[in-house]
Amino acid sequence: MNDVLERLRAEADGSPEYEELLVAGPDALAASLTSAGRPLWARELAAYRLGLARDRRAFEPLVLLLNHRDPARCEAATQALAVLGDPRTARAAASLATNTLRTAYALHPVRLLAALRAPESAPALMATLSRLLAPHDPYWRVALACVEGLGALADPRARDVLVRAQAHPRLASAATDALGRLLAGHPDA
Repeated sequence: MNDVLERLRAEADGSPEYEELLVAGPDALAASLTSAGRPLWARELAAYRLGLARDRRAFEPLVLLLNHRDPARCEAATQALAVLGDPRTARAAASLATNTLRTAYALHPVRLLAALRAPESAPALMATLSRLLAPHDPYWRVALACVEGLGALADPRARDVLVRAQAHPRLASAATDALGRLLAGHPDA
């Protein structure tokens, strides 16, 4: 949390609005999300604080930040969405993770899916990983996050895609580990 706040403080560059948002109550934070002309750092700060407070008014702004090009913003949104507990979160993360046009930005939605352990998690991770196993696919870090997430979920449906992932040098070790976790949790897999 401190890393996020320090990054946003630096982006605010001495703006008094930073300190105001840091102490604002939920209604003021929510109002700042809908106010025109607010800088991105201010919207992120408001959404982040609302998410950590489990205020569902943060859901849509946090999903937008989860889909941002800046990894630091995605990470902050991931943290807040994991705490928020909104039942729409897994569906939104699955949609972002499986969007073929946004694969370059799918790392954080993939990690969020694994953390949420929702019914949508394993199917979305399997679909994304299957697509990323194509030869010379440049998104191996996203594929690795899928493998690690599937290992954490230990869903027996992931066996076939994890076996296929073992053939990829950058994924082989993690896929073998994930299969071991899967088999330890589900002897019938």
